Amino acid sequence: MWQSYPNPLQDNPAYSVVKQYFVNVDDTVSKKVYFASDEVHACIVTCGGLCPGINTVIREIVCGLYHMYGVRKILGIDGGYRGFYAKNTINLTPKVVNDIHKRGGTFLGTSRGGHDTSKIVDRIQYRGINQVYIIGGDGTQRGAAVIFEEIRRRGLKVAVAGIPKTIDNDIPVIDKSFGFDTAVEEAQRAINAAHVEAESIENGIGLVKLMGRYSGFIAMYATLASRDVDCCLIPESPFYLEGSGGLYEFIKKRLKENGHTVIVIAEGAGQDLFSESLQSMDQQDASGNKLLQDIGLWLTHRIKEHFAKKKMPINLKYIDPTYMIRAIPGIASDNIYCTLLAHSAIHGAMAGYTGFTVGPVNGRHAYIPFNHIIEEQNKVVITDRMWARLLSSTNQPSFLNPC
Repeated sequence: MWQSYPNPLQDNPAYSVVKQYFVNVDDTVSKKVYFASDEVHACIVTCGGLCPGINTVIREIVCGLYHMYGVRKILGIDGGYRGFYAKNTINLTPKVVNDIHKRGGTFLGTSRGGHDTSKIVDRIQYRGINQVYIIGGDGTQRGAAVIFEEIRRRGLKVAVAGIPKTIDNDIPVIDKSFGFDTAVEEAQRAINAAHVEAESIENGIGLVKLMGRYSGFIAMYATLASRDVDCCLIPESPFYLEGSGGLYEFIKKRLKENGHTVIVIAEGAGQDLFSESLQSMDQQDASGNKLLQDIGLWLTHRIKEHFAKKKMPINLKYIDPTYMIRAIPGIASDNIYCTLLAHSAIHGAMAGYTGFTVGPVNGRHAYIPFNHIIEEQNKVVITDRMWARLLSSTNQPSFLNPC
């Protein structure tokens, strides 16, 4: 039987029972926790690409541990997984992290790869760390799962909690990833710029490439929010260029009807259109992600070549706002969401849960075992109503039946 300790939240006014509502004592906070506050030695690490809201999660983990549970020993791991064994740590307090949510990027630094399970767990054990908070995408969560298994194999009293970070919204099970709302909002600026450029000149074409390696959620939601987009292309919905019902024909039709057209394409769309010599089928980055060809630049050149051959003058402007979107701080809704995720992770770790990722499932915040998060990716279902709403909004062809 494991030892338990009184839960400090019982004495926290913010978590007291509100008698005028139908809330029982058991519905507020548990009476016992797994860790004594003065014994907790927590660490936080951020891995993978940038995403709006990372600093908010860091801040709220620190402030939550400090103010809600009285934890005073919190370390920041500098530079991703390899920072466990190759870089210095940062002592984190509410004062240190007070304003970091106003900045983009990650206060702790990040990297791809560098995952050496044995070295990482050795350093966790050497430093006496007993709570590990890991912020990252699907690759990072896979790494967290391996760390958890090694910690369990060694019989260490260490809680491992994951906070899912993917701007593409491609982590399964959970309703939504943090940073996604900010990405959709910021994408509007790029789409609006493309629309202004396109409608200001004869036969203007605005082409915007948005993030979405395997999943087209950002492109789909940004298109629906904009109402200025004529065609949205995503990885889940293959398209073709030539022939009846192809993209070239659709562009020509829109140019004749409106004098301009705007196209949004996700970075992972159309990869099958590249010749075999250009496809990077077996090449991966340090995080294990497949290296993609730049579909935006490729499509820009192909559209220009096609209409040049047809003796039809066009003016095409290509916009790639990827790094501008990744680097900004989170908007209000994402900051609130990041707070909920951070607090959920803290409560779970203090209660003695481990090997889990936090996130809402059907609107209810849950603790999800790592293996359920890393099994597959969340993708747009093109037979679903949301994609049907997009097709209705843009009036684009489905590209499902090439000639």
